Amino acid sequence: MNEENAPSVIEPKSLPPQKIFWQTHARTIIIGVCAIIIAGAAVVTSILLNPPKPTKQASQTSIARAKTDKPQQTTSPNTINTWKSTVNPQAIPLGDGHISTSPKAGYIMSCTTNFRGGGAMRTGSWINTANGTWDSETKVAVSGSVNWEQASYAVSTSGNSRILKTNDLPLSDPTGIFPIQSSDPAWQYDRNPNTIIANDTTYTLPLNPVPANSPSCTNLGAIGVINNGVFLFNGLDAAGRDAVAYETQDSCSGHPDGQKEYHYHDVPRCVMDRAKGSSTLVGYALDGYGIYVERDAAGNLPTNADLDECHGRTSSIMWDGVSTAMYHYDATLEYPFTVGCYHGTPVTTAHQR
Repeated sequence: MNEENAPSVIEPKSLPPQKIFWQTHARTIIIGVCAIIIAGAAVVTSILLNPPKPTKQASQTSIARAKTDKPQQTTSPNTINTWKSTVNPQAIPLGDGHISTSPKAGYIMSCTTNFRGGGAMRTGSWINTANGTWDSETKVAVSGSVNWEQASYAVSTSGNSRILKTNDLPLSDPTGIFPIQSSDPAWQYDRNPNTIIANDTTYTLPLNPVPANSPSCTNLGAIGVINNGVFLFNGLDAAGRDAVAYETQDSCSGHPDGQKEYHYHDVPRCVMDRAKGSSTLVGYALDGYGIYVERDAAGNLPTNADLDECHGRTSSIMWDGVSTAMYHYDATLEYPFTVGCYHGTPVTTAHQR
């Protein structure tokens, strides 16, 4: 058969490229779109039924913000761990001259009557001698943050005794750097040259203290122990002035003396900030009575007007796990801060001067 007699062949009509694509892939595309719609609906449903929880970072941010906000007043003191005072922290009355040889409210009954001098070399800018006040919010603190891993403190009972064993290093609170460095802003006021060392000490106190026939004076040196293991001194410096106002201490209100004994002159704010509820035991005086941080329903600490001549009172407190109406000392923002005189009979120690 020659080409002229061959049957004619009809060529198919060419389709546009778009139609060829949709004819080839339409089914696949439709299935994919449906799958996306179904998956999106499932995600939305899951979010509505199970809203995401706040992240840990968000929670920590909220906590940090709450700490910087003004504490809210509450009528349930058992739930609070903030505190304040009706005494203005920017105008705390100076305790200068409030030394007595007999019990007197707002005074320290001091065994020492002749003071050798010492302490801060210059009056701080936070002290207003004309008005007889000082500003705790602008007072300079000794720089540094030193943690003491070898710190040791334990409380036990044996018979009628409560036994405190400490090495005078703070369990949970860092100290500043001592001696005070010349680069430290505190150095221009107080050039404390002393270092901090461990002072292994055991105090055997009465388990259930009783009042003495009459109050007795407090020595310079240890008058008690705070519950982080640090010695508590009375509110006087070596010159017989208000130690909390004049001497420069670290961020937890502590510093060492010439015997290298780290100590506080009040219940420091780092300890008060951890106190919870309306009444919290934060240490023991050397007559065996407890030292407490107490607050009213608004979170206020007591003032001198609320306390007796030894800076204490009788009310219901938790004592060895039992609610008991008994005498105790109270922390205040104002001098004499903790113990004005001993209500009971103190033990004799080598840490008194």
